[in-house]
Amino acid sequence: MIDSTQPTWQPGVRQPIFNVPRVVIWLAGTLFVVHALRAFLLSDQGDAWVISAFAFIPLRVSAPDSVQVLLPGGSAARVWSFVTYALLHGGWGHLLINGVWMAAFGSAVAWRFGTGRFLLLSAVGAVAGAAVHWLVYPQSFVPMVGASAAISAHMAAASRFVFSTGGPMWGPGEIGRYRRPAPSLVEVITDRRVFVFLAVWFAINLLFGLGGTGAGLASGAVAWDAHIGGFVAGLLLFPLFDPIGTDRR
Repeated sequence: MIDSTQPTWQPGVRQPIFNVPRVVIWLAGTLFVVHALRAFLLSDQGDAWVISAFAFIPLRVSAPDSVQVLLPGGSAARVWSFVTYALLHGGWGHLLINGVWMAAFGSAVAWRFGTGRFLLLSAVGAVAGAAVHWLVYPQSFVPMVGASAAISAHMAAASRFVFSTGGPMWGPGEIGRYRRPAPSLVEVITDRRVFVFLAVWFAINLLFGLGGTGAGLASGAVAWDAHIGGFVAGLLLFPLFDPIGTDRR
């Protein structure tokens, strides 16, 4: 049993803050392999089939009968595409950016949650992002791809504990700093550092939305609404996944 109130850092010992958890490495590797297979092994026609079958297309949910002939996967794709779209990316740059953000924020969450809870949060963030995108663009036929909604959930979950006193942002990366009780949501959103982080994050996404570039990611646009859906899910559902609990003082 780990006493999260006592420091465990020792000079010369490799600490978690300098390492990416295995689950994050494996997840990033999976995204890389999927994109490499599409880029180097599939023809344009084959890649178009993959996008049609596994990307999230709002119209497939809103009016399945009208697109049934055009899209593979049938009724099952209406379900799995809420998650599988997160495994696809619009290009190497898109994949690289998401990989960097996942390493930065997903690592902190994985150290705290463990493998199973981290992967479940990632899936829930992806589903929430797709759901919000569908609500905003129910008649869109543009495929949405990318792990950004899941990573937005990582960012939100990390904001629930990394800024707290004694947390990972306050010193060397001993594992105990990732496993301290988290502040309540009210304490988090009233913390000036967290508030600034949330305000900047939402402002950037709203700017993308006001700029009219939110239809989807297959053509390089930014699905700002999916980002917000994943972020809100990670922020509000954090206690359901957190194995440590909150500080009830």
